[in-house]
This record gives sequence, C-alpha cells and structure tokens, in this order.
Amino acid sequence: MGAAVSVVVALVLAGVVYQQISIRRRQFAPTGSLIDVGGHRLHARCAGSGAPLVLLESGIAASSLSWSLVQPEIARFTRTCAYDRAGFAWSDAASSPRTFDRIVDELARVLDRVAAGERYVLVGHSFGSFVIRAYAARHPDRVAGLVLVDPPTEWLTMTPQRLRLIRRGRRLSRVGGVLAQLGIVRASLRLLTGGAPGAPRRLVKVFGPTAAGTLQRLVGEVRKLPSDVHPMVQEVWCDPKCFAAMAAHLRVLETEGPAIEATLPPEGIPLIVISSGNHPPEEIAQHRALASRASAARHVVAERSTHWVQFDQPDLIVDAVRELVASASRR
Repeated sequence: MGAAVSVVVALVLAGVVYQQISIRRRQFAPTGSLIDVGGHRLHARCAGSGAPLVLLESGIAASSLSWSLVQPEIARFTRTCAYDRAGFAWSDAASSPRTFDRIVDELARVLDRVAAGERYVLVGHSFGSFVIRAYAARHPDRVAGLVLVDPPTEWLTMTPQRLRLIRRGRRLSRVGGVLAQLGIVRASLRLLTGGAPGAPRRLVKVFGPTAAGTLQRLVGEVRKLPSDVHPMVQEVWCDPKCFAAMAAHLRVLETEGPAIEATLPPEGIPLIVISSGNHPPEEIAQHRALASRASAARHVVAERSTHWVQFDQPDLIVDAVRELVASASRR
C-alpha cells in the first residue's frame, strides 16, 4: 500500500513539474496587444485598415484563434479585431466573478481602446452572439451591423436536461483545471494531435468516455484551421485558467439565461443570422424568427457546416461582413 501511494505521489509531482517546465518554455507570445479593462487585461489582435471596424467575438470556450480563417480575409477590405475574453488564451484570468453585464462591459472597454468613437460591425459566434447583441442593445448608435453565427438560442430556455448538461460541463471544467495543473491535459493533447494509436483508450481512462469523445471531436475541428495555428490552440488549452473561465461562463449561461434572452438589439440595426446546416428544422426556424425581428435582416443556412461555421464555410461569414461594411459605408 505504501509503495502504491509513493508511486502515485511521484506521478503527480512529475506531472506538475512537466506542466511548469512547459509553461516556462512557452514559445507563443501574445499575437496582439493587452488592454486593461479594470483589474485584468484582455488580449486583442487587430489587422487591416479602414472603417467600420469589424469586431470578432468568440464562442463560450473559444479564443481569437478560432477566427484564423476569417480575420485575414476581412482584413483585406477593412480593419478587424478579434479578442479573448477573460481567462482565455492570452488574456488574464478574471479579477472579479463573471456576470453577463461584466462580460458586455469589458467588450465595450475593448472597443473604446481599439476604435474609440467609431461605429462597428460586430460578429459573434455561439455564446459570443449573445454578447454582441447585448452590446448593440446598450449602444445602438455605435453599431453599424451584426452577424450572429449559429446563435444557440435554444440554450436560453433552461430545461431540466439542459440544466444537467451545463452543470456537468461545469464539473468537467473544474476537473479539467486540476488535470491541466498535473500536466495530463498537455500530455493527452499531444497524444491526440500526434495521432498516437493508443490515445483514445488513454483518454477514456483519464477523462471518461463522454469527455474523451468531446475532446477528440474538438481536436478534429481545430485541425480545420491553418496548421501553424494548431500548436497555439494546444498551448492555450493546457493552461488551467481556461478551464476556470469555461466553468464561469457556463455558470453565467445557467443563472442568467432569461436576462440574456431579453437583450435584443434594436430593429433598425442591419442583421445577418447564419445557421449551421446540421440543425433540426425547429432550431433553423428559431434563427429565422430571430432574423425576422429586425427590419433590415437576412437569414443564411450554411448547408455544409457544423456549429463551427467559421471553420467549415468561413467565406459565408466574410461575405456577410463585406455586405454590412459596404452598407455602412454607403450610409
């Protein structure tokens, strides 16, 4: 028994040392600038020139890297910025508990820093679509157009099943944070991205079959990004703060769903809603109804896309942005 305990302690210590050495050797510096939003800094990466500025808001657990196929194309015709919410990628961990109001306020501070006094076209994927439409509801005079990419509107109606899934996600996030501190997340991702044949079996033992399958699917999605981005995505997700941030965001979705649903942008703001093609008809209908609330709106179905439209059909997002930028320029 004593020998077994000693082996476990040795493995834990080895994992911690492995994680700390890897962090110190981190080779990826922030790709943009760090903006103080009051107590912590958020990372924003900007490219291109022109107006209006296009701001890219990521999904619930994603980062600015998720726009790697979209941002360079938008930068060809106007200035564009992608940023990381608190706790993700190169941004600092949050210095205060996460609420939806704070998340929207921090977006406002980022916009004031990168393009003070301008009007913006805002693009939000998944949870990010809630953030940008709330900003538009509060600052309609600053918004020239909105692109909502596969907004998960169904999650704003909290059924018992969805509540269980969110709470399970929060528990898994906390476990993931511990595993990241022990170096297990880093080692597992290296096995997966390296194509090691035994990786799925090892992941099932460490994470459980559901989490392992989810991780494998996410790795498959990330592989759709440019190859030079893969090591950066892997690196940022080996940091325990990302798991803490994910748990905090899931708590916001769980506790503030009705308030989030109530923050709809004014009808006069041009709006394009893009749905992934793998949704059931009732969810496509919800997106169409969301678009119908605006006086200048359009609904697009990305027929060949999963939830990650920016990976599967980035051209649809770029075309939607180009349309709104041209419209804003004419106005």
